[in-house]
Amino acid sequence: MAGNKCVLYGCLFLLIGVAFIPAISAEADEQKHADPAKVEEGLGGNPHASATDATTMEREAEAINAEGESIKERHLREGAEKHEFQAEIGRLMDIIINSLYSNKDIFLRELISNASDALDKIRFVSLTDTSALGEGETANMDIRISLDKENKVLKIRDRGIGMTRSDLMNNLGTIAKSGTAAFLEQMQKGGDMSLIGQFGVGFYSVYLVADYVEVISKHNDDKQWIWESNADGQFAISEDTENESIGRGTQINIYLKEDAVEYAEEDKLKELVGKYSEFINFPIYLYDSKEVSKEVPIEDDEEAEDEEAEEEVEGEEEEEEEEDEDEEGVEDDEDEEEEEEPTTKTVTETVWEWELLNDQSAIWLRGANDVEEEEYMKFYKAVTKSTEEPMAYTHFRAEGDVEFKSILFIPPTAPPDFYDSYHSRSAALKLYVRRVFISDEFEELVPKYLSFLKGIVDSDTLPLNVSREMLQQHSSLKTIKKKLVRKALDMIRKLAEEDEPEEDAEGEEAAEEGAEKEVKETKYEKFWKEYGKAIKLGIIEDSPNRTRLSKLLRFTTSKSDGKLVSLEQYVERMQEGQKQIYYLAGNSLEEVQNSAFLERLLKKDLEVIYFTDPLDEYLMQNLTEFDDKKFANASKEDLSFGDKDEVEKAKLKETKEEFKELTKWWKVLLTTEEVENVKVSNRLATTPCVVVTSKYGWSANMERIMKAQALAADGKASYMKGRRTLEINPRHPIIKELKARVAADDHGEEIRNLARTLYDTALLESGFMLDDAKAFSKRMFDLVSKNLDIPDDAEVDEEPEVEPEEEAAEEAAEEEGEAVEEEAAEEEGHDEL
Repeated sequence: MAGNKCVLYGCLFLLIGVAFIPAISAEADEQKHADPAKVEEGLGGNPHASATDATTMEREAEAINAEGESIKERHLREGAEKHEFQAEIGRLMDIIINSLYSNKDIFLRELISNASDALDKIRFVSLTDTSALGEGETANMDIRISLDKENKVLKIRDRGIGMTRSDLMNNLGTIAKSGTAAFLEQMQKGGDMSLIGQFGVGFYSVYLVADYVEVISKHNDDKQWIWESNADGQFAISEDTENESIGRGTQINIYLKEDAVEYAEEDKLKELVGKYSEFINFPIYLYDSKEVSKEVPIEDDEEAEDEEAEEEVEGEEEEEEEEDEDEEGVEDDEDEEEEEEPTTKTVTETVWEWELLNDQSAIWLRGANDVEEEEYMKFYKAVTKSTEEPMAYTHFRAEGDVEFKSILFIPPTAPPDFYDSYHSRSAALKLYVRRVFISDEFEELVPKYLSFLKGIVDSDTLPLNVSREMLQQHSSLKTIKKKLVRKALDMIRKLAEEDEPEEDAEGEEAAEEGAEKEVKETKYEKFWKEYGKAIKLGIIEDSPNRTRLSKLLRFTTSKSDGKLVSLEQYVERMQEGQKQIYYLAGNSLEEVQNSAFLERLLKKDLEVIYFTDPLDEYLMQNLTEFDDKKFANASKEDLSFGDKDEVEKAKLKETKEEFKELTKWWKVLLTTEEVENVKVSNRLATTPCVVVTSKYGWSANMERIMKAQALAADGKASYMKGRRTLEINPRHPIIKELKARVAADDHGEEIRNLARTLYDTALLESGFMLDDAKAFSKRMFDLVSKNLDIPDDAEVDEEPEVEPEEEAAEEAAEEEGEAVEEEAAEEEGHDEL
């Protein structure tokens, strides 16, 4: 019985123990979860409000929670209010976290832009409530960035308006569904992650580089709160009782991913701020270290050691050297005294301080009259990273449906590859939206021919972070582009309208001594040398602005004496009754000046434009008139010289009738030479004949240019070639003699060869390439032979054959002679020595 009682009591105690085990476990678990992640005593707290950021980083690096996890791996705080992200936000987070988007740099641009907006808001509030800014450091309107490299934590702090608990919920947890849904829809269509800021969800770009984020914020009307999320679909908000008060504003602690450690480097952050946020309205500081050299007193012990060392060295020198003169000894003593004078030394220390990253002001926000010339020069050098000053600039503000501000500069020299990579170049302008840099690679911001321009465009109309694809379709872009082109052309026009160059003083002195005067090169002449081709390409490509661009053209003429003139100046100098603008294109200036096409034009004192750039031929195909005056190519048929009187017309008609038999015979002879006609010319003075082309075909120069193209299509050349016409000079002796021979029926093979040779020579004179150079060469050799009275049946002498043995003997004799000469030369050299 007693044994049964013992067994019964044992079972009873066992049951009671089993019953208490869950309670104990639950209590332990409750205690475990009731205690939030705490730092060790004296490490996580901040008893000293004046502690520096560097010590704060050290304390955070040492801090661990109760479960032994580092602060970087910490989870959402226990006791905080946890919330689920909206479904759309959850999808957005999944896209960002799993994104392979390469340009992660945008996260810093977004956060700085948000900080700037917060500062703008508190500044606006302070206009009506001056106490809103606070006092001391709290009143400073700036953005500060710091790093904890060891834990890979990036901190961004602003003293903006801050957020209340409600703001944190609404702004960071339950964003308006419209913007998020629109962004997700765009992403599903293959949009770019850089669009994130356009839809009001730019804050979430931080998860491109972070796996855990804390937002500490303090609003003037609320307590200091902490918003946190590790991007797992939840976020938490709790009152901040563990950090010191930030006064007002927001601090974002970004715990960087392993693949984003590059953003834990000061140099990387400086680069991003300089690229995207250089012109933010508020100063941006980075907590950075630098090496500083300073003078410190030399300790007494060090001085004693230095003196002993000096005495030992001096003793050794006295034993080795003997001083002969007392003066030298005195000088040595003075030197020793001078060497003993320094009492300080230079040491290098590492100093941590806040470095200002955006010291350049956004001068385009001010009026053009409020900005000094020196400020424009400094701004240009800062934007372009150049040491040279711009050739010209324009500062303007566009208002209306699309508002933007811009400063455009013309660099002093064109980029080395400007024309080589012309069709692949993007505009060199930086596009800002509300002073936040967007991109400098927009192809449609200005036309290709103006892509040499440097500067900025800042628009309040375009959406923030608009992608290149969307910008090309944006309705505001066409308006911005149109205004930019007009302002750029006005700037170039003003440059062209500058006064004539002043004469160099040295040139005047040289002129007095009989030398030529030197003239300074004007700014526009420098511009034309660098960008003249770009203006020509603009005339070809930009038909709406063709008239404006044509006024910027410059060229030399038969009356300009080597100076550049404009079309307006040419028109002003036109003769009375002249209805056309004459020009001639060629391979070089010398070739054009001596061309047979200009003989009659120059004789009549008509001015002719000289074109020597291959691009000029394409230019004149698109520029057909200027100021109601048609352009006339001097190398094409039907060239007129203004109004002719009846007497002149009758005389020309009579001359044509007189040479009708010759022209008819010559045309039949040249049927196989692609000659459409042979007629009497009214443009020649001293040349017997030339070959001109039809009015609407390629000229000789253009035909040569097209043949030189590596990828030229042969089929196109066949129908674009101008029809050739042989024009003869009825007053030239050769033509008159040829006419007499044909009239006397004396036109045998010899005369026919002479006529063909005259035509081939005219082709070369006119700038054409011979189709059958071999036949032309044979006829020329025959003419030379005839003039030298060499019989037609004369043959070329055969080369004498040499026997192999004789050849070997001759070679041996030559080698022996060379050896003897070398020995004699050596003997002469020895004799001279």
